[in-house]
Amino acid sequence: MHQMTVEYLGDLETQGMHLSSGSVIRTDAPKDNNGKGSTYSPTDLVSSALASCMLTIMGIVARRDNIPLEGTTIQIEKVMSVEAPRRIAALRLDIKHPDPSALSGKEAEILKRSARTCPVALSLHPDIEQDFIFNF
Repeated sequence: MHQMTVEYLGDLETQGMHLSSGSVIRTDAPKDNNGKGSTYSPTDLVSSALASCMLTIMGIVARRDNIPLEGTTIQIEKVMSVEAPRRIAALRLDIKHPDPSALSGKEAEILKRSARTCPVALSLHPDIEQDFIFNF
């Protein structure tokens, strides 16, 4: 079991703590929703969690199968719905391997399949469009 706490700090800001490690994450409401946009918004964290989860699962598989993955990055575009209720409508992730020629076709497919089956991707509401662009 993993436990965390989140405290409301005021002025639309929160601070979360991962209890076993003491790691802290702060959020602020985005500028387009009454905030200052001074750090990640809660929906930014969801978007980043998807990318982090994908890279983590890819990393587990890469380590197991000795596939080079270091330096791989994901650029995220979060699209919010224009109609109420306010929600994430789409997440577009551009996954870039630093040296695609270092991967065999089979290795690239293994990484793509593992990324698509990360727990966050499988946990998001099915109405959220998840568009993955693999550049390898």
